[in-house]
This record gives sequence, C-alpha cells and structure tokens, in this order.
Amino acid sequence: VQLQASGGGLVQAGDSLRLSCAASRRTTSNNALGWFRQAPGKEREFVATISWRGDATNYADTVKGRFTISRDNSKNTVYLQMNDLKPEDTAVYYCAVSLYSTTTSRRESYRYWGQGTLVTVSS
Repeated sequence: VQLQASGGGLVQAGDSLRLSCAASRRTTSNNALGWFRQAPGKEREFVATISWRGDATNYADTVKGRFTISRDNSKNTVYLQMNDLKPEDTAVYYCAVSLYSTTTSRRESYRYWGQGTLVTVSS
C-alpha cells in the first residue's frame, strides 16, 4: 500500500489548510486512519484518527476544536481540515493506516505510512 499525502504549504497564522491522503489501492476501508506530525527536532506525535466507518474520531488536545479528520472510503482517501493554524502547528504531516478498525492514537498501531507533507505556519 502506498499513501500519497498532499495539501501542505506555507500559510500565515489564522489561515486554513486541507490535507489529503490517498491510498494506492482498496485496503483502507476496514481500517482506522490517522494523521501524525513531526516538528524539527521533535518526535512524531499523534494528531487525529478516524474509525473505518467514519463514525468515531479522536484528536490530540493541541488541535481539538481546530482540526477535523474525515474520510471517503469510495476514494480511499483521508482528509485533515486545519483551521486557525498556529506557528506551533508547523511540522511534516503524515497519514497512516491502522492495523485496527477502531480509533487509536498509538503510533505502533499504524502499519502503513505516507511520505509526509510539510505545513509551515508563519506568525
């Protein structure tokens, strides 16, 4: 499975971005999907996850209320709508496919990873 993330870029604080991540084949419909991010010099951290049905989501406290994860199983695609972006959101964002159908924030629960897309938020 290959995951292609897109939608990153350079924005100003308060702006919005929508990230997309498309899987190469139909292997994600029974799996939870997630977004993680890694800032320079920091470990990769959980951002958001969505169950395989799309009926359950979970967010890191730092993005709750600003970010929204969604999925379209017919397109094998997961999205991350990011509003009110802050400089501390600057990072490379990675999408990932979980081993499980339910939501999880544990990095070791994810099997396939995309290549990442860079989001830079200026103040």
